[in-house]
Amino acid sequence: MPDRVDRIIEQWNTEKPSLDVSPMAVIGRLSRTALVVESRLARTFAQHGLDAASFDVLATLLRSGAPYRITPLGLAHEAMISTSAVAQRLNKLESRGFVVRRANPDDGRGTLVALTDAGKDLIETALPDHLETERAISAALSSEEQAVLAELLQRLSAAASI
Repeated sequence: MPDRVDRIIEQWNTEKPSLDVSPMAVIGRLSRTALVVESRLARTFAQHGLDAASFDVLATLLRSGAPYRITPLGLAHEAMISTSAVAQRLNKLESRGFVVRRANPDDGRGTLVALTDAGKDLIETALPDHLETERAISAALSSEEQAVLAELLQRLSAAASI
């Protein structure tokens, strides 16, 4: 079934027949899919009073395991974001009572970020709904197709990171 990307490729092939625009078939669909998926996930996060950034921090803290605390630098590394982005996210979550920053007993100058009980309750409530949204989206593919796509996306991500 033709889609908007097919139309774009057709237009480029007509306008610039000497150019190979075939990469647009993958990258165009990948970009459009990411936007649609992010929008769908955002609706799920909003049901819990969260956005993607807040969910990411709370989920990273939860998956770090008890006692659900990590250094801001560790959080940046685990969530694959900049340290300035971490600070902004932590300020927002701390003001809502979902995380606290405490002195790091192993580093007199450093801090640890920890989930509060409210933050833990929130992420444990939101996580199943998030996973269900992801499951509903990926259900268009068989489990074998999902595994192949995950591997292919991993390869594309590595290639794009060069």
